[in-house]
Amino acid sequence: MTRYFLNLIFRTSLIVLLTASFSIAPVLDAIAATPAKKLFGAKRLPVVMSPASYGFYSKGCLAGGIAMPHDGATWEVMRPSRNRRWGHPNLVRLIERLSIDAKKNYGWNGLMVGDLSQPRGGPMLTGHASHQVGLDADIWLRPMPARRWTRKERNSLSAISVLKKGTVRVNNGIWTKAHEGLIKTAAQYREVQRIFVHPGIKKKLCNTVKGDRRWLNKVRPYWGHHYHMHVRLRCQPGSTNCKRQASTGSGTGCDKTLEWWFKVAFAPKKNTKKKKTVVKKKKKKKKKVRRYKIMADLPSQCRTVLAGPNPVSIASVTLKPRGSIDTLVASNKAIVSTGAAAIAASAAVSPAINAVNSVVAVKQNVKDFTIPTPKPSR
Repeated sequence: MTRYFLNLIFRTSLIVLLTASFSIAPVLDAIAATPAKKLFGAKRLPVVMSPASYGFYSKGCLAGGIAMPHDGATWEVMRPSRNRRWGHPNLVRLIERLSIDAKKNYGWNGLMVGDLSQPRGGPMLTGHASHQVGLDADIWLRPMPARRWTRKERNSLSAISVLKKGTVRVNNGIWTKAHEGLIKTAAQYREVQRIFVHPGIKKKLCNTVKGDRRWLNKVRPYWGHHYHMHVRLRCQPGSTNCKRQASTGSGTGCDKTLEWWFKVAFAPKKNTKKKKTVVKKKKKKKKKVRRYKIMADLPSQCRTVLAGPNPVSIASVTLKPRGSIDTLVASNKAIVSTGAAAIAASAAVSPAINAVNSVVAVKQNVKDFTIPTPKPSR
């Protein structure tokens, strides 16, 4: 009799488990197929973990990020509604240092800080392909105005291009030695791996910088970037799963590689069209290629980053101005010490998260699972 009841209980439990697994499977598949930018874009706070960057600048995520305060003595954060003022603690500390050094040494009246990363990094809902691991920052090429802008102004007013209208050359009526000093200051920091600027700005620097020109090696020409400079840090200590970018070499970059931009990339297109006999060909059906990243495309650690706990408050993960970031990091360590338990508890009460991770992990091993080719690194 006892055996009969035990068998009955076992079979009933098995039926319940199988029914639950089949009913939740479509939901899990839907979550696993959700664009990663939507999952990371929905997070308003960073994860409580030790600071670390996972993956590459254009395909990764950020753990233990902190926020740049909206206002500091020598900076103000632009586009606050985007919530992209988050970065690795070393990035946020460097921006504070840059704001102080540029003002002290070159008279740059404070930084207007553009996009850093989302709270947990990852692909963004709009805009940047990079800025995913908390090591990228856009700094506007205009100093702070005489008065603080309102939140509305910071969300609407635009940066100013330093190029002459309709050309790819720097406007000497806007450009000053302070612009040069700002870029130089950032480039001379050991932590900085490279700085992206418009080719016209690079050309201006190559033509005018005197004395020690070694720092020009880090200043790299790229499309756009005439309203702001894009500062990128190298992978930081403790980020063993951060993928490094190729070295910038040893030259100044004031050579034929720079001239290519003006002789080829920006050269007027020649009209070489000739009338040809049109031969109709059968159109081949193109395979649909997914143009967005899902969780399976990102480093496996990003699933933990996405599912991990929030901090106790925004204040606890925001830089304390005037060099007190070490105190912040120390307090973060105390929070992180309880973070592991919080993550474990979260996993225990949220089996769906673990199930999603399993689905993602399986998809990573399917041979015919299409993964988009990443954009070329810069």
